[in-house]
Amino acid sequence: MANNRRVERVASLIKREVSQMLMSDIKDERVGAGMASVTDVEVSGDLQHAKIFVSIYGDEAARAATMSGLQSASRYVRKELGRRVRLRRTPEVIFAEDLGIERGSNVLTLLSKLSHEREDKPANEVDEAVGAEE
Repeated sequence: MANNRRVERVASLIKREVSQMLMSDIKDERVGAGMASVTDVEVSGDLQHAKIFVSIYGDEAARAATMSGLQSASRYVRKELGRRVRLRRTPEVIFAEDLGIERGSNVLTLLSKLSHEREDKPANEVDEAVGAEE
């Protein structure tokens, strides 16, 4: 079993290489119309499995097509990782969609909306609402 530092280093290498592949090698019609970027990579302690989290920009259909394309390209990605990153055994590659950026964007939109609503209310209504809560 590899130590934590080695696992982190391998995850970092995989993230860099898969990001480069997404920009150049596998950016064709089979990956889909969405724009994908690697947000994180989790590697198991025995370095046998790599879960690659991707954030996909686009509508629902483009995201589904891109995820399907990435999953179909996983054998190619594994083969390329084996060629680019020297390991005894190349880890199995699993793609997972990362919705964290989308969730963060939704929270920021809601906060902005609340901020605008507070600015639109007259000052006395805000004071009354605060007084009622206390």
